[in-house]
Amino acid sequence: MRKKISQARRLVVKVGSALVTDNGSGLALGFIEELARQIAEVRANGREVLLVSSGAIAAGMQRLGWAARPHAMHELQAAAAVGQMGLAQAYETRFAQYGLKTAQVLLTHEDLADRGRYLNARSTLVTLLELGVVPIINENDTVVTDEIKFGDNDTLGALVANLVEAEALIILTDQAGLFTADPRRDAAATLVAEHRADDPALEAMAGGAGSGISKGGMITKVRAAQRAARSGAHTLIASGREADVLPRLARGEALGTLLHAGATPLAARKQWLADHLQLAGSLVLDEGAVKALAAGKSLLPVGVTAVEGEFGRGAAVACRTAKGREVARGLVNYSSSEARRIARQPSGEIEAILGYLDTPELIHRDNLVLL
Repeated sequence: MRKKISQARRLVVKVGSALVTDNGSGLALGFIEELARQIAEVRANGREVLLVSSGAIAAGMQRLGWAARPHAMHELQAAAAVGQMGLAQAYETRFAQYGLKTAQVLLTHEDLADRGRYLNARSTLVTLLELGVVPIINENDTVVTDEIKFGDNDTLGALVANLVEAEALIILTDQAGLFTADPRRDAAATLVAEHRADDPALEAMAGGAGSGISKGGMITKVRAAQRAARSGAHTLIASGREADVLPRLARGEALGTLLHAGATPLAARKQWLADHLQLAGSLVLDEGAVKALAAGKSLLPVGVTAVEGEFGRGAAVACRTAKGREVARGLVNYSSSEARRIARQPSGEIEAILGYLDTPELIHRDNLVLL
């Protein structure tokens, strides 16, 4: 499986705050320069590289003299605004030493939740790669709110991998990889060298939050690997402090943890549906509808027992079992008020109930993805 990494032509590299800011003490310029050197070497071997970098808030905290990460949204946004300036300057200067141009790309979830903006973001990133530029991507923390944020840059890295159809996502962290248990608490913990990304057992191994500087933890990296696998991308989790780590990983050397994609990649449109992090509402399905979706059929109103939330026609909604488990998501053909009126009714009754018939399906199978 490591051979597939050595053959990957497009890589997304994600680096965490602990590395970029030397555990919150300020921008780690030595690390950033070494990262630039390694990316230059990987690109010289014919690879395309996109960099997802944390560190703006932590860098801003250092510049503002704040010892602890604030909780108020406006203070986090202010720290990000201050820190992003230094972060962008540091990357531009260090990459230029190796003859590379960089571009800053700041994203929010809304950029990827809207189909048009999603395609625009993809077009921009692909064009930058064609021009030989290294895109440096971060969440737009200066404007993001809890309702529209990715939550962590591991997730953002996975979404970027999906967006540009990268073959591999490399997550550099301050740990050697994923262990069977927390090695700081369990001396018997061993490194997981390779595993399927979609194995539910991985989340139990990865339990626990990140540091006071970083937002995520190993659990977010495992979930990012699961998300990246939807488009066929393999995920590598390795220590960013390992000597020459990127070129060695790109050559297929057995470092860190490889979580490989096992499923057939989703089609681009269905992948976009699967990657919605915030949904407008939910449809609760009966057992017959759940089985029908699993068999590749569309969702009909007769199989819907309840409608949750308020949404318009064309919104992305979750499809859940009576116990709350999400089994699918898709683009709904009727608004929430209309869906409530036709729920549990045969499709042949839609026109009589609503006064018109758009489609007999509440969600067509072409606009639906199973989870």
